[in-house]
Amino acid sequence: MLFSLIISLIVIFSLVFGTLNGSLPAVSAAAAEGAKDAVDLCLSLCGMICLWSGVMELMRRSGLSEKLSRLLRPILGRLFPTAAKDREAMDALSSNVSANLLGLGNAATPAGIRAAVRLNRLSGLSSASNELCLLVVMNTASIQLIPTTVASLRASLGASAPFDILPAVWLSSLLSVSAGILAAKLFERFSRL
Repeated sequence: MLFSLIISLIVIFSLVFGTLNGSLPAVSAAAAEGAKDAVDLCLSLCGMICLWSGVMELMRRSGLSEKLSRLLRPILGRLFPTAAKDREAMDALSSNVSANLLGLGNAATPAGIRAAVRLNRLSGLSSASNELCLLVVMNTASIQLIPTTVASLRASLGASAPFDILPAVWLSSLLSVSAGILAAKLFERFSRL
């Protein structure tokens, strides 16, 4: 509601200022150009989302996703001890983390939702369990080895080397996930006191 109000005020202010300044045609042209650019961006992102969702499905059907999930299970089992006892929850968690590692945040969402529902059922609580909170933190921080969505966006905007951001992405995602897990575990410990 507040965001809608802010956007409405910005539009009204722009129109009033454009009218008073005599640049209303330029404001109108900029609005039309911005709308066109937004549609172009959405279409290019939709194409990339479809492509990488297809890649995730191919990985799932070929068994590659299962192999990656098996590699992640020991780590995820320590982070999510309740989920480690439930195969469906671990499969959803592993798929979610695998997709996030590959930078496929949009493809990771369905697996993340399945994992969240399963964790909620396993906890039996009416509020979010510590493991569910940790899942949200990990998805928000999202460690990435290959930032495909960002690279696709950079490529669609004309970047000559869309993957030259890899070292910065690796460092920032490692730090954000580590800080997120540490904070979630600290809050879990404080909530027991």
